[in-house]
Amino acid sequence: MDSFEQIQRVLGRHRPRTGKPGDHAAVAMILRERRDGLSVLLIQRSVNEKDYWSGQIGLPGGRTESADNGPMNTAQRETREELGLDLSVARYLGRLNDIAPSGLNIVVSCFVYALRDEPVLHPAPQEVAEAFWFPLRNMDDPAGHARIRFLFKGRMRSFPAVSIPGPRQRQLWGITYDLLHQLKKAMTPNRLL
Repeated sequence: MDSFEQIQRVLGRHRPRTGKPGDHAAVAMILRERRDGLSVLLIQRSVNEKDYWSGQIGLPGGRTESADNGPMNTAQRETREELGLDLSVARYLGRLNDIAPSGLNIVVSCFVYALRDEPVLHPAPQEVAEAFWFPLRNMDDPAGHARIRFLFKGRMRSFPAVSIPGPRQRQLWGITYDLLHQLKKAMTPNRLL
């Protein structure tokens, strides 16, 4: 059984915990089998003072709009807008548990897709500074583990992170880190989400 089939089987049995209606966002976790193993498509958001996640590493996605037909449609629309990637060509594998980060008053849904071929991406520069593939095996490398510390609402907070290899020092943390850990947990034999 290939990795995509395994993930689809696990997520097909999984009944995701979903958040309460309200301020909602959705992201697409897009996977691809590469020479170095399973990788996920990440973006670095463009710097924009009006964007709470300005400059951060994440998954393509964004806030739900009134015209969206549910959070899955939001993830697909946002991926098309941010990267020019139509997820109708991808294999849908399933949905992870929603995440409601404390202090942010938002619920984030994540939908997992697989691509067999390298997609042609057209990042929208006003939203995406860069799109790149991140090997999931890097999540398991203790040498890349780190902590992100910052002041949030008057309180110092600390979050687990993983370093992204490359010439610039970048960290993957927060919601995206948590969603990737959910996926890794689902892929571990005899483990449930």
